[in-house]
Amino acid sequence: MSPRTSGSVRAGQYLALLCYLVFLALPFLWLLSTAFKPARELGSLHPTWIPRDPTLGNFRQAFEEQPLLRAAGNSLTAALAAALIAVVIATPLAYVMARRRGRLAAAATGWVVISQAFPFVLVIIPLFLVLKNLRLINSLTGLVMVYAVWALPFALWMLSGYVRALPVELEEAAAVDGAGRLRTLVSVTGPLLAPGIVATALFAFITAWNEFFFALVLLKSPEKQTLPVVLTHFLGAEGVADLGPLAAAAFLATLPSLVLFAVIQRRITGGMLAGAVKS
Repeated sequence: MSPRTSGSVRAGQYLALLCYLVFLALPFLWLLSTAFKPARELGSLHPTWIPRDPTLGNFRQAFEEQPLLRAAGNSLTAALAAALIAVVIATPLAYVMARRRGRLAAAATGWVVISQAFPFVLVIIPLFLVLKNLRLINSLTGLVMVYAVWALPFALWMLSGYVRALPVELEEAAAVDGAGRLRTLVSVTGPLLAPGIVATALFAFITAWNEFFFALVLLKSPEKQTLPVVLTHFLGAEGVADLGPLAAAAFLATLPSLVLFAVIQRRITGGMLAGAVKS
């Protein structure tokens, strides 16, 4: 391939990436614009991207109308607990699935694939009955269990891919140097697998933070409802949305995921080669 052709291909790749980023950013930018628009601009026949008279009234009204802080606390508790449980369970299982070839690993992989094909509606009734027998309906504990179990198959699949990408030779070299299995896992495999664990935890957190259907069905008390459920309260009886406060609340609901990713993404590659250096 000539340098000119290679440059054209790279320019096309950058252009495609730019278009994709714009496609992803437009809804968020429109949400941000709507959150700062007064009511008269929201009803305008000629909407603009930049508010002519920006206001914080929508944010104040959103907090006055709905208990957003309490709902955000419930969502944060459920999402963090579910992510932690899913990662703690998935990490050793993923290592075994990746390193031990056999019927058990094949069955586990099949379960991961099949479990992702089940729609929410198909499992909600038996799930509700199980949690009812366990007295976990209308409980954040029950919701955390559901979120952790629902995130576990994909967490296993993600972490298995990370483990398979790690060179087995590093573990063999550590064994030759006299390191036991536990020391090898902690000192060699662990640092190399850290970015995968962080990425998996981030996926589980965002999935639980944004989840709506399970929270709607399993939580009945207003003081235990999560943020996605509370956002629906900005819809009137006729399905008409209180657009300004809804946009403001939805914008605030997206911030934790964005901030968490911005903080963590700088550290995702931090442990990539840390375990490859013998101390």
